[in-house]
Amino acid sequence: MRRAAITAVGAYLPPRRLTNADLEKLVDTSDEWILERTGIRERRILGRGKGSAYMAIKAAEEALQKRQIDPAEIDLVIVATVTPEHPFPATANIVANAIGAHRAWGFDVEAACSSFLYALSSAADSIVAGRVQKALVIGSDKMSAIIDYTDRATCVIFGDGAGAVLLEPTDEEVGIMDYHHQADGSGCAFLHMKAGGSVLPPSLRTVRNRLHYVYQEGRQVFKHAVVQMAAASEALMKKHGLTADDIAFFVPHQANRRIIEAAAQRLGLPMEKVMLNIDRYGNTTSATLPLCLYDYESQLKKGDNLILATFGGGFTWGALWLRWAY
Repeated sequence: MRRAAITAVGAYLPPRRLTNADLEKLVDTSDEWILERTGIRERRILGRGKGSAYMAIKAAEEALQKRQIDPAEIDLVIVATVTPEHPFPATANIVANAIGAHRAWGFDVEAACSSFLYALSSAADSIVAGRVQKALVIGSDKMSAIIDYTDRATCVIFGDGAGAVLLEPTDEEVGIMDYHHQADGSGCAFLHMKAGGSVLPPSLRTVRNRLHYVYQEGRQVFKHAVVQMAAASEALMKKHGLTADDIAFFVPHQANRRIIEAAAQRLGLPMEKVMLNIDRYGNTTSATLPLCLYDYESQLKKGDNLILATFGGGFTWGALWLRWAY
């Protein structure tokens, strides 16, 4: 059976670090308060004049270089992002042109923090169908562009970064085995950005009222995230007869350490089987999952079972079963 396998990973993280001590100077918070509630110590911030495409290009180039793949061989580029370079054209088109993937077609996926997992599933399906031979899936977000640094509820959480994976076909028992995704639009009220779309386009009023920033009701998001990330993962594992003993690593969206710990506990997974980097990067939205794979790459062995899980605004959520291919 033809499957899609991850054959390389790349990443880009801006050099500037925004620490909890830095945030203490901006809002009424403390290092202790942030650590206790989120598990975050610092996050990366991309400077002015650069956007999500810049980070996506860097991550994609590293993945291609690792695999020694000519960019002209790439058939499909998907960029998962909630902070696209422009409303249009797609950031994927900008990235493909910049890296020299001139044969590729592409598009962006926007499903809040679930964007990367949805993009990965879509690219894998194209490979399984035989339509695509080589695909780049990139999660890239400059969250600092849409965060209000006077809002303690959100400014401590998010950071900037990008991660990329190269997908290629395989007939081995590795790669993306299955996925389980869901969505519930009633969750829009709890996590969204109020202005900037077609209902409330940018205006002097929307800017003055600070409506172009992330709005979140943390308690509601926390409650739903814990339940749904665990439920999607559990459904996938049950479908394929997988137990906690079969899983090498749980790869959760890095939204909040308490959410991650609660989801892992529901799945019966010890924390040593959970990929974590939220303390160093914060929530990079579409980039959290590929950044985890990048950071833990050296610990992975061919055939390892990974369960990737995510939860995002809207609400969107899902899980994916992956067998590591190298």
